[in-house]
Amino acid sequence: MTNVIRVVRADYANPVYAAALVMLLDAYASDPMGGGEGLSDFAKANLVPSLAARPQAFSVLAFASADDSVPVGLINCIEGFSTFACKPLVNVHDVAVLPGYRGQRIGEKMLALVEQIALERGACKLTLEVLSGNGGAVKLYERVGFAYYELDPAMGQAGFMQKWLA
Repeated sequence: MTNVIRVVRADYANPVYAAALVMLLDAYASDPMGGGEGLSDFAKANLVPSLAARPQAFSVLAFASADDSVPVGLINCIEGFSTFACKPLVNVHDVAVLPGYRGQRIGEKMLALVEQIALERGACKLTLEVLSGNGGAVKLYERVGFAYYELDPAMGQAGFMQKWLA
C-alpha cells in the first residue's frame, strides 16, 4: 500500500520528532544491516540531546501520516569539512526506512531534503558508507547519484575503516 509520505527536517526540541528519531534509530540498529542489536538505554536517553548540542548535526524524518503520528524513515547527518575543496561536506550517517515501508522511494525523498539542506550549508558533497551486502541501499544511492569514491581509478576505490577508542 502506498501512503502519502511527509518528509521534514527534525526539530530536536519537538518531543514527537525526538521520540520518532529514537524509535527509528533503535529499529535500524536492531536490523541486521544496522548491526542486529538495539540501542542501549544510554543511547536512547542521550541521542537527541547529544545531536541537539552539535550545530553540525541535522536529521530528516519521514512520516506516513499528515499529523506525524506514523514515523517510517530517518536520516542522521553530520557536517564535516573537505580540505581539498575548502568547503563543508555532509556525511549521511544513518539511513533507515521501516521494513513495511521500503520500496516506496522514501529514502529517495529523504535524501532529496538532505541534499537541499547540504546546499543551504554550502556543502560541496555528500558522503556515506554502505555495507556491500545491502543491495537495496546501494541501488538507492546509485539511483540518486552516489558513486564509490576514487581519485584515480588506477589507485582503486576508497574503503571505510574504523578504530574504536577505549
